[in-house]
Amino acid sequence: MSDRSGASYFFEGFSLIKTKGLKRFVFVPLFINLLLFSLAFYFLWSQLELAINYVINFIPDFLGWLKAAIYYLLWPIAVITVLLIFGLIFGTLANWIAAPFNGLLSEKVERYLTGQDMGNEGLLSAIKDVPRTLDRELSKVLYFIPRAAGFLILFFLLPIIGQILWFLFTAWMMAIQYCDYPFDNHKIAFKQMRDDLNQRKGKCFSFGIMVSIFSLIPIVNFLVVPVAICGATSLWVDEFTEKIL
Repeated sequence: MSDRSGASYFFEGFSLIKTKGLKRFVFVPLFINLLLFSLAFYFLWSQLELAINYVINFIPDFLGWLKAAIYYLLWPIAVITVLLIFGLIFGTLANWIAAPFNGLLSEKVERYLTGQDMGNEGLLSAIKDVPRTLDRELSKVLYFIPRAAGFLILFFLLPIIGQILWFLFTAWMMAIQYCDYPFDNHKIAFKQMRDDLNQRKGKCFSFGIMVSIFSLIPIVNFLVVPVAICGATSLWVDEFTEKIL
C-alpha cells in the first residue's frame, strides 16, 4: 500500500500520457472525448442563450435596466450549472463509446508500470472486448442513473448545498468510472470493485475530486479522460494488485 494521495495519481497521469509507447493508445480516447465534448458544448451553449433570452422576454421593455441585470446574473449561474452537470453526464457518454479503447490504454499503462513488455497489440485488438466492456459500462450506467436522479433533484431544490452534494457525488462517480478499467481488465466484478474502492475511500475520493475539478476547466477537460485512465491505473498498481496475486 502506498502513502501517496489520490490527487497525486491523477497528476501522474499527465506524465504517463506522454510516455513513449503509450501515446498511440492515448489518441483514440482523446479524440472521442474532444469530438463529443466539442459538439455537446456547441449545442448546450446555443440552448443556453435561447433559454436565457426566453426568460428575459417575460420582463417588460420599460424595465430595461432589470433585463440587463438579470441577463448578466443568469449567464454565470447557467454556465456553472451546465459545467457541473455536463462533466459527469457527457463524460459518461464519452466513456461508454470509448470503453474498449479506454480498457486497452489501462492495460498498456499497467504493463508499463509493472515492467512488462507492452506487447504488439494494436488498437484493433480492443474490438474483441467490445461486448464485455459495453456490458460493464451498462453496469455503471444502471448504478449511476437512480443516484444521479436523486442528487439532481437536490441540485435544483437546495441552493449551494445541492450543488456541493452534486459535486461530491460526481467525484465519487469519477473514481468509480476510471478505477474500474484495470479492475475490469482483470475480470473483477463491478460490485467487488466498488467494495474495494470503499476500503480506500479517502484516496479514491481525492482522485475523483481532482478529475471532477479538471473536468470543469475548458480546454484542459479534453485531456481528462486519458489522464484519468492513466492515473487510475497507477492507483490500481499501487493499491489493488493484491487482488490478482
